[in-house]
Amino acid sequence: MSRRVSRRGFLAATAGAAGVAGLAGLGAPTVAGLLIPGQPGRQLRSQLPLPRPFQVPLPVPPVLTPTQSDLSTDYYNITQQVSDHIVIPGMSTPMWTYGGSFPGPTIASRSGRRTVIRHRNELPQPSVVHLHGGHTPPESDGYPTDLLLPVGGGDMPMSMAGMPADPAASIITGERDYIYPLDQRAATLWYHDHRMGFTAATMWRGLAGFHLVHDDEEAALALPAGDRDIPLMITDRAFAADGALLYPALDPTMTHTPGVTAPYANGVTGDVILVNGAAWPLLEAEAARYRLRILNASNSRNYRLALHPPPPGGGGLVQIGSDGGLLTAPLAHDAIDIMPAQRFDLVVDFSRYRPGTTVDVVNLLGTGPTTSVMRIQIGRAVADDSTVPTRLSAIEPLDPTRSAVTRTFLFQNIGPTEGWAINGTPFDPARADATPRLGDIEIWRFVTDFNHPIHLHLISFQVLSRNSTTPSAYDQGWKDTVALHPAEEVEIITRFTGYPGRYAFHCHNLEHEDMAMMANFVTT
Repeated sequence: MSRRVSRRGFLAATAGAAGVAGLAGLGAPTVAGLLIPGQPGRQLRSQLPLPRPFQVPLPVPPVLTPTQSDLSTDYYNITQQVSDHIVIPGMSTPMWTYGGSFPGPTIASRSGRRTVIRHRNELPQPSVVHLHGGHTPPESDGYPTDLLLPVGGGDMPMSMAGMPADPAASIITGERDYIYPLDQRAATLWYHDHRMGFTAATMWRGLAGFHLVHDDEEAALALPAGDRDIPLMITDRAFAADGALLYPALDPTMTHTPGVTAPYANGVTGDVILVNGAAWPLLEAEAARYRLRILNASNSRNYRLALHPPPPGGGGLVQIGSDGGLLTAPLAHDAIDIMPAQRFDLVVDFSRYRPGTTVDVVNLLGTGPTTSVMRIQIGRAVADDSTVPTRLSAIEPLDPTRSAVTRTFLFQNIGPTEGWAINGTPFDPARADATPRLGDIEIWRFVTDFNHPIHLHLISFQVLSRNSTTPSAYDQGWKDTVALHPAEEVEIITRFTGYPGRYAFHCHNLEHEDMAMMANFVTT
């Protein structure tokens, strides 16, 4: 039985288990869950028989139609609501959703064309919407204390327990318009809840969806399109005996005390892999090229995705894009390593297989049921006029010699009294940890004790180095989330453009984020 404690008390109780010194027992089974080698966090065990894999067709989230459009803008309405979903056969799972579905409806926008989304909150708790990867003004970025209170308001806590209220917070009741100029290149973005202290719990309950941005450059490339352009949101969950979602929250009502029970302080993983909300689904594909937009929307699970069997000659996962859009040239992989919040835009040519072949997408970092992700059944050969050009896009390499400043940020567990922190201090919304000037190029150096996917709001960046050597094969192109591995140093470079204001950067292991591994930068 867990007890509810204050934020400081929680961190004090969990620091030893979550810190590097507490990782020696990786792999040992426990009553509460499993520690998995190569994974942060601990795996929850479902309390019911797991469904048979590859029985459910892969769902594809519907593209939302604007409620109206004018010369410059498309307008949308989304209601945040609780709805029941069938994930485990014969069971009903209540979820928090955008528009009644998980994932939420896909928004498809054109680069340079403004999108306005009116969110209405009919959930039992406040929410915040962040367009992840969006080049967005601060008032619409989804800062974690800019709450949208439920319709009707009520007596709602305005701040995270143990943290003073944010005097700069923008708090609105019922409905809020999020305005996205989308002055950015084509990319696979996504939107999700970002409420202070409770992001992990609300996203676990279902608050996530795709937002795709298209442009003329991408459209001219003859990449796979239409039904062969498929967004794939990969998540993991665990289920109670009655079909409800299991989550080890200190406060299941998500009202007062953020965080999770002590064994899960380093992250929560589940034993059921969902793709677009379906457990281990089946995609029936023609023997042709497909564009697969892979998003790791899990709370803390890392994946190493591969095709089994690989196509003859290998290199079956051809990467054409990253978080921030197209690469300069395609890059062939046999497997991809993807941490939470990262996106890999891939083309897979299923004509390299014989018709009738069964191909599994597997997770080489998984154990037991989490080694499987989904299955593709290869159908007949068809005409295919798509292609993967040898040249995709032009990317300007940013010049390190033009950097105005180099900043260092240490991501670590700082011991028995504080827990997860950046540069030794937990998050404070009133503190500016960096004040970059718009137009300046800066180098940011990230140093880590453990696995941390680091996400910057507002801007994309390029990876300069890992441990003073060349970036990895997974670091190419424009990124907004970079993978940090234990005892690693990564340097990124970016130019700050767009809008003056306050933005967050943080670990996207959501349990780490909720327990204060977040900081501010203020553009001036």
